[in-house]
Amino acid sequence: MAEDESSRCSTSCSEGETHLISSGANGFNRDEEDLEKENFQRILNAFLFYRSHSLKRVQRAEQQYRDLPAHHQEMLPCYMDHIDLVRTCIDHNYQVIKLITAQTSGMFENKDHGPVQSGENVIRGVPPTGFDMDKVKTTLKQFSRDWSDAGKAERSACYDPVIAEICQRFPVHKCDPSTVYVLVPGAGLGRLAFELAKQGYCCQGNEWSLFMLFGSNFVLNKCREVNAFTLYPWVHSWINLRSFSHQIEAVTFPDVNPADLPASANFSMAAGDFLDVYTEPESWHCVATVFFIDTAHNIISYIETIWKILKPGGYWVNMGPLLYHFAEVPNEHSIELSYEEVRSIILKFGFEFEKEELSVKSTYTQNVHSMLTYQYNSVFFVVRKPL
Repeated sequence: MAEDESSRCSTSCSEGETHLISSGANGFNRDEEDLEKENFQRILNAFLFYRSHSLKRVQRAEQQYRDLPAHHQEMLPCYMDHIDLVRTCIDHNYQVIKLITAQTSGMFENKDHGPVQSGENVIRGVPPTGFDMDKVKTTLKQFSRDWSDAGKAERSACYDPVIAEICQRFPVHKCDPSTVYVLVPGAGLGRLAFELAKQGYCCQGNEWSLFMLFGSNFVLNKCREVNAFTLYPWVHSWINLRSFSHQIEAVTFPDVNPADLPASANFSMAAGDFLDVYTEPESWHCVATVFFIDTAHNIISYIETIWKILKPGGYWVNMGPLLYHFAEVPNEHSIELSYEEVRSIILKFGFEFEKEELSVKSTYTQNVHSMLTYQYNSVFFVVRKPL
């Protein structure tokens, strides 16, 4: 899909499918395409390496138990039974991962990364990093947040206010929602974009991470039964457990049928960097960002792009903290601004604040049973680009 088409959200659901559009590879030279293919294979290998990587941690726990004095082992009569259950949960997660990776060939409409390969030889050829393996585990948790009953509270806190504000400003009983173009950058596994498309809006999710794109492709295009799959997203948590049972707690997904959209629904997912994909001025009625703006190397460039692509009179609805993902990453540029500074820049571009709430309690992929949880005091605002 060309950039202008992507901006207008012109790709709709077809026979229950939500097409993924690769926008980043067009116009690349051969070296860049080779790097993209290598990156694609590395991420794929990270998923395929999941079981071997995870079982190493299980083996360490088992060995540490066996190194205990015999009378200490006797005080833990059920420990090895739990280790066996953890191993079984990892095996089960891997079966779902294999289903996810089996759907990656041809997942993009306008880009083919060649035959999808698997096997230990390929894994040695393009080895995943430790960061990659952490992202695989994060993706499993994202299924819980976006597409299971277990994530309902998090979605209610983060998504519901955004949806309510959009519905208030573009009421479906007063306008044709199919003519309202809504963009969701940093869409993750696509639940917020799905819910907005379900309201009837022409909605496109945008995601840069291949980890998330693999997951969203599977859940949006291949899942057609409610709660058809089971995952154990907390099985890698070895600390702050109130009970061993919490480590092996299951979640089922999807909690709704992702194909359950109106026949007229216009819903798509675009792959690529937000700043590169969305360049056409005044092409969107609304931009909805949830836990997104702090993923920028330069948050000012995000604000500038949102200002540019919004139509006059359009709205930007935001929810989230300012974690700044690249703040402590070596060799990565990052500028970390306070919310006070961010707010000032939003005003300098010309936005008008219509709503602002500080310290909105919200969490992100939290295990509610853990003895350690993180809670954000997020900022929720609605700003308007004046006519």
